[in-house]
Amino acid sequence: MASRLEINFIRLLSRCESMASEKRGETEWRLEKYVAALEEMLVALKKSQSKPTQEVLAEYTRKVGFLKGLLEAEKLPSPTEKALANQFLTPGRTPTIANERMPASKTVHMQSKARCTGEMRAELLGTQPSSKDSELRNRRSLPVDERQSAAELDAILQHHHNLQEKLAEDMINLARNLKNNTLAAQNIIKQDNQTLTQSMRQADMNFEKLRNESERLEQHTKKSVNWLLWLMLILVSFTFISMILFIRIFPRLR
Repeated sequence: MASRLEINFIRLLSRCESMASEKRGETEWRLEKYVAALEEMLVALKKSQSKPTQEVLAEYTRKVGFLKGLLEAEKLPSPTEKALANQFLTPGRTPTIANERMPASKTVHMQSKARCTGEMRAELLGTQPSSKDSELRNRRSLPVDERQSAAELDAILQHHHNLQEKLAEDMINLARNLKNNTLAAQNIIKQDNQTLTQSMRQADMNFEKLRNESERLEQHTKKSVNWLLWLMLILVSFTFISMILFIRIFPRLR
């Protein structure tokens, strides 16, 4: 069961959405005060012991943020800035009350975008309607040149829309190509790593073989040196003994 605070919050939220869907004058201040009260009630609802689920609280937060952003967008000076700010607004996803077929915040969002588009078109055409009747009269009394300008404006807007769609498709294709190139580079790097690992293993095996051969050569060299040393010792000894015998056999002449 919803608490009394949540019921009051839903009633005030429904009232604010209803006021936002109506055309308001510059001196209208109630909606801004109501939205401020909604923010305070939302903070109290989040701190309440009988607070709703996180999904419901997130939806309430989204709707209050939408109304706050809508008020801030209406305070912008130019229709272009208003239209751009409206593009970034996120309306609620679920109806506030049970008898709503479509969420009221979505309806308000569509009305606000249509209003900003009309103001942009009026600004470009040089007309500033003060009310719905005057806007209809201005549309009916538009000369042929201005009607053609309006048609050209629609064509330009459609052209820009098509360019944006094409740019989005190009960006998607670019991202897809970048992903494919990244995967190909990863495969190449993986193969290079495998080749490098095999080369390192082969180098280790060659180094081990070279060390074994070096040890064998060192042992062989030591054996050769030993035999040569003994041979020289024997030769020197034989020479020494031969000299002594020669001296004994052939005495010195007097």
